[in-house]
Amino acid sequence: MNRIKNLQTPTRQYMLVTLNYWGFTVTDGALRMLIVLHFFDRGFSPLQIAMLFIFYEFFGVITNLLGGWFGAKLGLNTTMNLGLFLQVLALSMLLLPSPYLTVLWLMSAQALSGVAKDLNKMSAKSAIKSLTLQNESYLLYSWVSKLTGSKNALKGIGFFLGGILLNLYEFTGAILSLMIPLCIIWLFSVVLLKEHLGKAKYKPKFKQLLAKSAQINNLSIARFFLFASRDVWFVVALPVYLSSQFNWTHWQIGSFFAFWIIGYGLIQSCAHILSKSIPNGRSLTILAIALLFVITLLLLSFYFRPTEITLIIGLLVFAVVFALNSAQHSFLIIQFSDPGAVSLDVGFYYMANAGGRLCGTVLSGIIYQLYGLPACLLISALCIALAAFFANKLTLDDTHSSLKQSGDRL
Repeated sequence: MNRIKNLQTPTRQYMLVTLNYWGFTVTDGALRMLIVLHFFDRGFSPLQIAMLFIFYEFFGVITNLLGGWFGAKLGLNTTMNLGLFLQVLALSMLLLPSPYLTVLWLMSAQALSGVAKDLNKMSAKSAIKSLTLQNESYLLYSWVSKLTGSKNALKGIGFFLGGILLNLYEFTGAILSLMIPLCIIWLFSVVLLKEHLGKAKYKPKFKQLLAKSAQINNLSIARFFLFASRDVWFVVALPVYLSSQFNWTHWQIGSFFAFWIIGYGLIQSCAHILSKSIPNGRSLTILAIALLFVITLLLLSFYFRPTEITLIIGLLVFAVVFALNSAQHSFLIIQFSDPGAVSLDVGFYYMANAGGRLCGTVLSGIIYQLYGLPACLLISALCIALAAFFANKLTLDDTHSSLKQSGDRL
């Protein structure tokens, strides 16, 4: 405790933001697994279960857009604590007796959880910018990598936790087991998180939600296509393919995805060590091209009827390259954002992220049902090519910025 007290204030605040984000992430992953397993056992069809998460993704798009504005106006401590509180409220909605847990009620609870998740994420990512000095690029990259990577690893752990809690305490007991520690974290956050963290120095106007710099716009579009490229084959198509073609059980699929997400998160956490320099538009373009190469090899493997081993190796390589892409994206949005109102830019960016996930999820089910997994991989390759195109535009933005600065000095 004495060591913590002796740390500088920004470091202590970063630790508190991280604890807040970690606590939320574990419950988010566990809740998703609880709902899938419990309501599948109750006789819900896969389509009904998928519908439960539509509002979760849809409201994420809206929340990121409006949440950034509220964060700049009210302070990130307010939006982060509100996100935790809404997650507690969403969990409490699931404590009703089983007959009252209708599809509409569950969709409403998931909508609330989706709002909570994106308020919390936007606040955590934005807070890092407020806690580092403008010239501390490597420290910023390190903190963003660790926060983003640990979040994904803990979400995978949350999948395991959800299954364990369901076996030990059944559904209601499992929900209570998630609620109680989250309430404690929320209380700590309300008391200890610095007031007005990340609050804009000027009064942000509502029209600023969409008025962004070329760098922010190009990075956001690249992010949209990057995450659409993953979810168009990963969310629905891949689990169904593993079940129908290789006869994997639900537990095998769930465990594999949990391990994949944990590994993906660990790679993200080490991205600042694996990178030889601070990310920029050029490095992002190179990584996008590398990801396109990986997905193209996976697509070509279907002409030779891929085995389980081939597909698993491809998925592991994809995880490494995608994690590095995502980590550099997460750093660049913080780096490019306006220090005076960082949450406006971050909220806009993660709106694009949520939109890509939503479109990818919907297309994953439709395209797989009509044409199969190879068609999903083809759409994924097209999305990655578009992500690379817009990432490459960032290199032009960098050049223009350098020329402008040279002209200013002259």
